[in-house]
Amino acid sequence: MSLTGRETIESIVVVMVLIGTVLSLLSSLGFLRFPDVYTRSHAATKSITLGILFILLATFLYFLFVHDQVSVRLLLGIIFVFLTAPVTGHLIARSAYRYGVKPSGAQDELAADLEKAKKRASASDK
Repeated sequence: MSLTGRETIESIVVVMVLIGTVLSLLSSLGFLRFPDVYTRSHAATKSITLGILFILLATFLYFLFVHDQVSVRLLLGIIFVFLTAPVTGHLIARSAYRYGVKPSGAQDELAADLEKAKKRASASDK
């Protein structure tokens, strides 16, 4: 039994939607299980971005090959999610750090860099 072109595209779309769903599920589990805001932000931005991108790309491919329609809205959605989700995660982690939320990791490498930057700024002001 061989698959037709439409059935092949639909199979690829189903696999991509399943991959996106699994990535989104793993992201939500990571968001619930990780100990602090930094690791939770990492889980939420990395895997959920890929999950949403897989689902949107599968939808785009389905409409492109099965219905012969190019959806500009889906393309804009893919670009928007790809650009804004990592920036949002970075800003959330940065504001948590600036607010004073301590990371649960063993080392705080950013504290030493910020201290050096403060010393350079105070030395240049004199």
